Amino acid sequence: MSATISEATVRELREQAQKCVELCRRAGADAAEVLVRDGSELTVKIRLGEPELVQEAGSRALGLRVFKDGRRAVTYTSDLRDRPLESFVAESVALAALSEPDEFALAPDPADLATDVPDLDLYDERVGEVDAAWAMQQCIVGERAARAADARVTNSDGATWSRVIGATAFATSGGFAGAYRGSYASFYVEPICDDDSEATPKKRNGYWWTADRFLARLDDPEAVGREAARRTAAQLGSKKIPTQECPVVFDPEVARSLVGTVFSVANGSSFWRKSTYLLGREGTIIASPLVTIVDRPHIPRGPGSRPFDGDGLPTRDNTLVRAGVLETVLCDTYAARKLGRGSTGSSGRGIGGNPGPTTSNLILERGATPRAELIRSTGRGLYVTSMMGFGFNPVTGDFSRGAAGFWIEGGELTFPVSEITVSCNFDQLLQRIDCVGDDLDTRSSTVAPTVRVSSMTIAGSAT
Repeated sequence: MSATISEATVRELREQAQKCVELCRRAGADAAEVLVRDGSELTVKIRLGEPELVQEAGSRALGLRVFKDGRRAVTYTSDLRDRPLESFVAESVALAALSEPDEFALAPDPADLATDVPDLDLYDERVGEVDAAWAMQQCIVGERAARAADARVTNSDGATWSRVIGATAFATSGGFAGAYRGSYASFYVEPICDDDSEATPKKRNGYWWTADRFLARLDDPEAVGREAARRTAAQLGSKKIPTQECPVVFDPEVARSLVGTVFSVANGSSFWRKSTYLLGREGTIIASPLVTIVDRPHIPRGPGSRPFDGDGLPTRDNTLVRAGVLETVLCDTYAARKLGRGSTGSSGRGIGGNPGPTTSNLILERGATPRAELIRSTGRGLYVTSMMGFGFNPVTGDFSRGAAGFWIEGGELTFPVSEITVSCNFDQLLQRIDCVGDDLDTRSSTVAPTVRVSSMTIAGSAT
C-alpha cells in the first residue's frame, strides 16, 4: 500500500496545532506548545529469498506542553476528535498544577521564535509510492547479488528495505506556527560467511547499506549486495593481534560514532548536569587543529535537515569545534536558561517528552587526504571498520570499545583483525587525530570521513 503526505495534510496539521493552542488558552494555561505528527512507515525483510517481515503502519498523534503558574505538564494523545481533545487539554492543564515548579521551564521568549519556515526539499513523493511488493523485489535482488558475488557467502541474515514519510507541525502560544514534511528510505543487505580458518569454525556477519530522502538517489540493490558480500568475505581468516600501541585509522562507517560522542559531551544538558569532561573547556583546545565539527540544519535534502527546532526557534548553523577549539555547546531553550545563555536553535522533542538538545546534520568536515594516501602514509597500524559495546564514560572521557578491522602493514590493508579492544582517553583521542580524509560519507545525519589517531592502546592477545 502506498502512502502520501500532501501539502493539504501539512496545512491541516498546522491548523490542528494552532487550534489546540487556543484550547489550552481557554482551559487556563499561561502558555502552551503543541506538536502534531502524521506518518507512515513500511519495513520489508526477506531472508534466503523468502519473506520474513512485512510491517506497515500509519499514525497521527499530538504532544502537548502546557505551563501554569511556573509549573508544566507534558502529555500526548492519538485521539484528535474535538470533544476528547477538549477533555485532554483540560486534564493536561490540571495536571500542570500538580507538578513541581521550575523557574527555568518556561516557554521561549516570543521574540526568539522563528518567523518563517524555509523549504529544504525534504520530501519525495516517490518514497511514499513504494509498496511492499516493490520493496520485497529490491530485497530479493540485493540478497541474490550478495550470494552470487562470492562463493564464500554461505548464508544470509537477510535484506531489509524501509521507508518513512511524515509531516511535523508545531505551534506555540508565543505566536509560532510551522509545518513541513519529509521522507527517508534505506536498504540493508547482511550476508554471512563460514570461517573455517580456526579449529572452531565461526560465522562472519557483514553488511552494507544505502539511504537517502529521495528514492532515485539510493544505490542500485545489486551494487549494495555485492559490496555487502565483499565486506563480509574480507573478514575471513580474521585473528587477534598482540596488545600494543599503534596508529588507528577509523573508517567513515565508524568515525561517525566518534562525532556523535563529541555531541554527547558538548551539549547544554550535559553541561548543566555537570556530566561531561568538557565542563569549563569552552574556548580551549579539545581536539587536533585538523578537527572542525559543524551542525548544519539547512542542507537541501539533508537527512537531518529541519527548518525550525523543537522550541519553535529558527535553526542555524553551529560550529561545535573549530580547528580543535570547543566553540559552541548546543543548547535548547531550557538548557540555555540553566546555563545563563541563549539557545543555539538545537532543541529536539518527541511527541511525549520534554525538549532537549539535539543535532541536525552533524558533520566532521573533510580534510584533503585521499583515503588510499592516508592508509599508505600510516605504514603500520590498525584500520577499524566496526566497533561494539558502549565503553565511554562522559565524565572522565575514558573510551574503550570492542573493535574489528584490518591490520595495516607497509601502507596496505593486509589481514582481517577481530576480538580486540581499542582504548584511549577521549580527550587524548581527539587531540591525537593527525590526518583527516577527503571521503565524507553523507548517507546519515551524523557523518565523518576517514580519520587517523596517531596512537591508541589495542588490547589483543598476550603475545
